[in-house]
Amino acid sequence: MDEQLGRPDAILRPAAAERAISVERVAAGPALAGLVDYHWYVGWRTAEPHRQQVVPQPRIHLAAEEGRLLVHGISREPFFRTLTGTGHTIGVAFHPGGFRPFLGRGVGGIAGTVQPAGDLLGVDDRPVAARVLGDVGVPEMVEALEDYLLAVGPRPDPVVAEVRALVAAVERDRGLTRAEQLADLATTSLRSLQRLFTEYVGVGPKWVISRSRILDAAAVAHGGGAVDWSALATELGFTDQAHLTRAFTSVVGTPPATYHREATR
Repeated sequence: MDEQLGRPDAILRPAAAERAISVERVAAGPALAGLVDYHWYVGWRTAEPHRQQVVPQPRIHLAAEEGRLLVHGISREPFFRTLTGTGHTIGVAFHPGGFRPFLGRGVGGIAGTVQPAGDLLGVDDRPVAARVLGDVGVPEMVEALEDYLLAVGPRPDPVVAEVRALVAAVERDRGLTRAEQLADLATTSLRSLQRLFTEYVGVGPKWVISRSRILDAAAVAHGGGAVDWSALATELGFTDQAHLTRAFTSVVGTPPATYHREATR
């Protein structure tokens, strides 16, 4: 697993996950690197069903599932998959804003949906899905996915780089805790920033900031050491520990202190 790609702490209860699944992240090739954050591969071999939870992030995904390439718009709901037996899947995580040049319109309309890529992008996804779900290596899978995306033909759009930089700033700087701060950084109004994010990311800046701070809290929990949750709540911009607890529980399903105890089991 390449720790430099994506946010690995989005995979919850990592100790249990590592016993059931293997995860590999692969950087995008130069032709797509401005739009694609990374490719991801998940393989599993389980004697018993394994239920895996992943925290949704502000990235649209293209995933090979059940003979199709499916576009997962950004979801506000918890994401679970139950894995049984032996198998694998592979997908593409787009940079925030990076899917719009493929879709050719605002991505807010596909938020919360899962749709076949061919229906959205106009290029049949079935042959590629059959190949990447077959018995080929990860490099061949990545090549097939990139060939598919290049066949779709993304339209050049300089705004993507701006959106990508704004989301990267949120993920990098824990001090960014309010949408107004991000609007100031973008030298625009809050209303304009909200429209920009809905058009290019699929969710508003407030959601992006809140989700990033929840992932920061999950990363601390995964560290395994003692945690001062009150101090962490203040650092991450929550009004108090109770505010952090409510926000974390709404995303993860358990309070942060409880999750901290179970995360490394």
